[in-house]
Formats: sequence, C-alpha cells, structure tokens
Amino acid sequence: MAVIKNQKTGMWEVRTYYKDWTGTRRQKTKRGFAKKSDALEWERAFKLKDELNINMKFADFVELYLSDIQPRIKYNSYLTKKHIIETKILPYFGHRKLNEIRPADVIQWQNEIMKLKKDNGEAYSPTYLKTIHNQLSAILNHAVNMYDLKDNG
Repeated sequence: MAVIKNQKTGMWEVRTYYKDWTGTRRQKTKRGFAKKSDALEWERAFKLKDELNINMKFADFVELYLSDIQPRIKYNSYLTKKHIIETKILPYFGHRKLNEIRPADVIQWQNEIMKLKKDNGEAYSPTYLKTIHNQLSAILNHAVNMYDLKDNG
C-alpha cells in the first residue's frame, strides 16, 4: 500500500498487506528499487498475483505456476521445466498479459521456435519441439484449471 523512499539508502521500498492461504493478514516488504515507477510496478504485479487475477503478465503467472508445481515433481524435472520456460517461452510471451495470448500467437511462436538452432547449427528435433510446446500447454492448462482462465489459447 505504501511506496516510500528510504532516506539512508536513497532507494525506494514497498510495503503492502495481503491475506495468506489461512486468511491471516500479513505484511510484505520489498526494498531496493532505484525508481519509484519500478516499485509501483512490483506492487501492482504482487497485488494481481495475490488476487489471482488472470489479467497479469505471463511472466508473473509463470512464477506462480512454478511455485505451484515445484513440490509435486522431482527436482531435476523442475529444473528442466524452468530452463525450457526461461529460455524458449518467456522471451516470446513474458511481456504479454496471460489473458491476451491467442492461438495465432502460439502458432507464430511455434514457427519462431522451429527456426532456432542448437549451438552446432543443427535444428531442434521434433521431439524436443514437442517438449517445448508441452511446457507452454502445461502453463496455459494450469491457468484454465486452477485460476479460471477462459480458455488456453
């Protein structure tokens, strides 16, 4: 709720309240923002995640998704998912709003992914391309099943 400037450090900080899963009111403080606008953006994103509003950025939802699935899968599987998401999906969809991703966007993304090459210049195998697409599908399906996204694009 409050964005204030720390006089000692010259940096901005955010203090906001939320209710955890038990209904207990908690305070969240985040420090170290160079600009007030960065602090306000972080506060806005935090509130959207707290309210489970699907009008959030895709990158913010991915953080929520990863925290939801981490305790349910093996650690190496989690690391593989995270790597694929961070290197192949977030660069394309990270800045977009979750509820604004359409099937045409997914097709364009698939076309871009098929153009990518390994370090040695070879194209990715069809199996790996399917694995990448499965990660995007898993994220969107999680949004539909758990957070009331209308459809998964």
